[in-house]
Amino acid sequence: MPDILTPDQRHKCMSHIRSRNTKPEVKLRKELFRLGYRYRLNVKGLDGRPDIVLAKYRTCIFVNGCFWHGHKGCPKFVLPKTNVEFWLAKIENNRERDLRDYTFLESRGWRVIVVWECELAKADFRNTVSEIQRQLDINRESWLEEMADRKKRREEWRAEMRRRKEREMFLTKHMHD
Repeated sequence: MPDILTPDQRHKCMSHIRSRNTKPEVKLRKELFRLGYRYRLNVKGLDGRPDIVLAKYRTCIFVNGCFWHGHKGCPKFVLPKTNVEFWLAKIENNRERDLRDYTFLESRGWRVIVVWECELAKADFRNTVSEIQRQLDINRESWLEEMADRKKRREEWRAEMRRRKEREMFLTKHMHD
């Protein structure tokens, strides 16, 4: 079936699709803020520019559109009937980039939560937010434990450096006597 829009009309239509501040993303942000979570948006320094970054929880949240990121098994993901090869390549590239970004962030100690657009529908919204809260609590505890462990190792290292310095001073003093 041919496209009912001219190429110029289709281009204009597609160019108005946003990558930031989408309705599902704004809906989730408002709810997280209402629940007391504070966050930063689209942080440039992090791969993939996560939609929501909760540094206190060492967590990045990506709100993925079901169509653009190829949510398998979702009714919102329907492959267009025209220009199929282009869309398959486009969506596959998006998936690969997502996986690369998530892997990189996780290798840097960030926890990644992916929320699909369909999970923010009215019927699933409360459950999705509850699951995000549960995961954030787990992430915060894990991050705090990691920070406590780092602090302990740093203190042990400093104590070792002090012992070495004192020993060195003792040896230097007794060598001159």
